[in-house]
Amino acid sequence: MENSILNILPIVLLFDLLIPFLLAPSYKGYNHLMQVMSVLGNDKAPLHGIYNIWLIILGIVLILNNFLIYKIVSRHSTLLAILLFIAILIYAIGGCVLSGLFSVGETKSLVTITQKVHGYGSAIGFMVLALTPLLFSLYGFKTERTTFAVCSLICFILAIITFTLFVMADKPNLQNTIIAYEGLWQRLSLMFMYIPMACIYIVD
Repeated sequence: MENSILNILPIVLLFDLLIPFLLAPSYKGYNHLMQVMSVLGNDKAPLHGIYNIWLIILGIVLILNNFLIYKIVSRHSTLLAILLFIAILIYAIGGCVLSGLFSVGETKSLVTITQKVHGYGSAIGFMVLALTPLLFSLYGFKTERTTFAVCSLICFILAIITFTLFVMADKPNLQNTIIAYEGLWQRLSLMFMYIPMACIYIVD
């Protein structure tokens, strides 16, 4: 039963990256390169309800799998297991469940309570999730799973680089440059954050 739940994690994480491509055609003017995924959850998006429900489902799946990841990692390191559990839990709640319950507007402006909850929850969630590839890498080195450890470390470096570009994307002096591709950097950073988590059941 536990393995069955954990085995669906890669599929769920992959679907999180793919669902914007399924919903975006209904939202005229949406640009995958320039706009973040959560814009698909704003009230003006025709299928915003589907995207917001998906975020809540994603958060619940991550919380359930988080206990199994803790169980795997704690066999070798209680400290790494606790740190991973906290990081994934914060992302699952702040970056997924709260983001689904409190949708963002078409822009990054944080005016209403709903926008502030979404904005701060998502920001904090993304920041802590960015650390998880490093923690998975340390777990890999500790358990002599060298390939997993090195891949996770590479994912961590790439996640930090793309996340930094994502944060810088809305700077006025960087507009009309490749750095302004906010949507692209968000998707790439998420992908690099997700890969080690998706592969943990393979190396266990």
